[in-house]
Amino acid sequence: MKQHVDQHTTRRYGVTGEGGIRLAAWDYAAAAGIADAAAEPPRGSGPGGDDRPGVLLLHGLLGRASHWAATARRLAPRYRALALDQRGHGRSERPEGPYSTEAYLSDAVAAVEQLGLAPVTVIGHSMGALTAWQLAAHRPDLVAAVVICDMRAAALGEAGQREWEDWTRSWPLPFATLGDARRWFGEQDPWADPPNPVRGDFFAEVMSEGDDGWRPQYAPRHLLRSRDPWIRDAHWDELAGVGCPTLVVRGLGGELGRAEAQEMVRVLPRGHYAEIPDAGHLVPWDQPDAWCDTVERFLREVVREPQSATPA
Repeated sequence: MKQHVDQHTTRRYGVTGEGGIRLAAWDYAAAAGIADAAAEPPRGSGPGGDDRPGVLLLHGLLGRASHWAATARRLAPRYRALALDQRGHGRSERPEGPYSTEAYLSDAVAAVEQLGLAPVTVIGHSMGALTAWQLAAHRPDLVAAVVICDMRAAALGEAGQREWEDWTRSWPLPFATLGDARRWFGEQDPWADPPNPVRGDFFAEVMSEGDDGWRPQYAPRHLLRSRDPWIRDAHWDELAGVGCPTLVVRGLGGELGRAEAQEMVRVLPRGHYAEIPDAGHLVPWDQPDAWCDTVERFLREVVREPQSATPA
């Protein structure tokens, strides 16, 4: 596919999520000249509408919508790709709770319905992938296809939760500069094995500056609550209930092992499998071109596009 170098304008939409919390959804490839925010997104075909197939991009825990900007812009000629800041992340509100799978799922339903994206392809990374396949299982009327990126269906266990909590406590907060945060997460963090500058860039994007330095935008206690369902519960039954085409993508050095990924594909009624070399857990950012090629190939096979969609 040719490289697109068009000038993009970012546009933010408001979404009312579970419990009335305010969520931010982003179009990182809006047409030039459109204002930053609008009360109503374009819906459907016809004058002033948008008949490209909808795509909803869901980040993982520790992520934010802006991590998806490059993917959204790559997909934009053919698809209306919007990224959601999930509760507790990015520019969305940070309530004290709930941070349950049910709350994340309700927020995703609200985003699809309020943004007029159905039938939507849901692309999720890590925690966002779990929400993506739960959305497809519980609301098949809204979902055309799913892309699962490096998320396990098996329960992780209490030891994993304790290890993760110890890791977040080891962060040397606050960071004096944004460069310090980038270097620590990319080079000095014991979990950065091997060191990876992409990882440093990824975490630098979720930092915000306060009076004493740079800290993550989210509250660690909210992150731990979000992880609870991964620790206690397996999600094979919901995976088996996903009737639409579903692509499972893993990086060869990621958290989702090959055997489990292939079992997920077997359990899925319409499962597809892809793995990307030289990529870890942060597959879309470690290998952005291979990631986008993989996703686009899958979407061309399974998502029907209107005749007026812009060719790649």
